[in-house]
Amino acid sequence: MLNDTLKRRLSKARPMTSITLRIPQDVVDSMKAIAPIRGMSGYQTLLKSYISECLRRDEAEYLPTDATARLAEALKARGVDPKVVEQAVRDVRAA
Repeated sequence: MLNDTLKRRLSKARPMTSITLRIPQDVVDSMKAIAPIRGMSGYQTLLKSYISECLRRDEAEYLPTDATARLAEALKARGVDPKVVEQAVRDVRAA
């Protein structure tokens, strides 16, 4: 079952915003060379892909899932040391 965050990310109707980034020219040149090799239409698509990949990894590592958060709160409510709970959550994320 998809969680709400993933459902929103898969929606075609997501609101978009424009941003401005200053990126060294040699990095842009490298992205322009790599994008077609990876089957992408341009370097901006590649950049969005890089951001998405790293964001998903960091979300999985740093943001608890609904089930993990509920379990952690239940354990804390039952007197389990919060430090022990947080370490266990980190261990599960790293696995």
